[in-house]
Amino acid sequence: MICEPYATVVVPFPFTDLAVAKKRPALVLSARAFNESNAHTLLAMITTAARSHWPSDHAIEDLPAAGLRVPCVVRLKLFMLENSLLERRIGSLADRDRQAVAGRLGGMLALGVHPIQPKKGASKGRPSSERPLEADLA
Repeated sequence: MICEPYATVVVPFPFTDLAVAKKRPALVLSARAFNESNAHTLLAMITTAARSHWPSDHAIEDLPAAGLRVPCVVRLKLFMLENSLLERRIGSLADRDRQAVAGRLGGMLALGVHPIQPKKGASKGRPSSERPLEADLA
């Protein structure tokens, strides 16, 4: 299944033993084009967080829009799953919840904050992050 960002979906958990997996909600974070071209989707946990709290948790305000029946939080515990493991779409975050999650993601990820600096002695041309490692050349 291919979904848009901020869709709430049902996925099996744990992901490794599908014979005993339970169904759990998750939040789609990756763009539809990424999901289509990579056959995988980036997701965040949705949990009741009954026993724990992370400072980056966002309590979902509009539960009906998200397709949820009990109070839940988006937890920025991120994971990738094959699109075939997304069982069904149950809703989508409302605008206010989307903005809050996007803000928390922005605070979590260092996108554009610290540009990659060339390492001392790095050769000109390709950035050091794009040059193959010695182990890759063996």
